[in-house]
Amino acid sequence: MSDRWTSLIEGAGPEPWTVGPITLTDVVRYQGASGDFNPIHHDADFARASGFPQPLVVGMYQAGVLNTFAANWLGPENVRRTKVRWKTSLFPGDVITCSGTIARKYREAGENRVDLELRCTNQAGAVAVEGSMTFVVP
Repeated sequence: MSDRWTSLIEGAGPEPWTVGPITLTDVVRYQGASGDFNPIHHDADFARASGFPQPLVVGMYQAGVLNTFAANWLGPENVRRTKVRWKTSLFPGDVITCSGTIARKYREAGENRVDLELRCTNQAGAVAVEGSMTFVVP
């Protein structure tokens, strides 16, 4: 068994990671990279006409930040599965904090694996995204 594997403990996780405040520039840059050009994410008048106080942050932005948080800990090359569920909208100016814990540590298909439970909250503590990821641990 590797030292990394033996050091991982169910219920433990890395230190939380805070990102932000998210800017409209962050949102527009993400839109350019993702190809999601829905004006609700960058046009204030369109967002207000749609019932929002300002443009919404693209949901995949915070999902990407959450996945990056976990991949920075256990390595992007070790990701086997990821799932996310959006819970609360985010807006420019929001600050997000990612956290996670090891929910399960096990062997499968000849590999050491861990399942993580993950959460991304805004500055008020509301859950923006929750998810899970499975990693192999060499």
